[in-house]
Amino acid sequence: MSLGTITPILRFFDEAKTREFYLDFLGFQVDWEHRFEDGMPLYMQVSKDGCALHLSEHFGDCSPGAAIRIGTTDVDAYQAELIAKHYKNARPGVEDVPWGGREMSIRDPASNRLTFYNR
Repeated sequence: MSLGTITPILRFFDEAKTREFYLDFLGFQVDWEHRFEDGMPLYMQVSKDGCALHLSEHFGDCSPGAAIRIGTTDVDAYQAELIAKHYKNARPGVEDVPWGGREMSIRDPASNRLTFYNR
């Protein structure tokens, strides 16, 4: 018996702001999108390298304000990449944490907290 990877589901409310944040700012790509029909809530998967996230407009899927941790090989390099984009809604910093390592936390437009850390 073994466990596999996890795929967090994060709630969002504004499709345009969510795409701007995850695609333009964080550098994720859309893998697929689903709507039951036109005008219905969007459910999609975005990914970057080995990290996949599900983003949902559906009311019952999850609550806004979740917190997830995403391992990276170089959080300082990722932070420098993000700062260079001059995104108007975030200028994330990297900090040394008391439990060891370095972390960068960013809130998305639905107040979900993504913490990137050195693995």
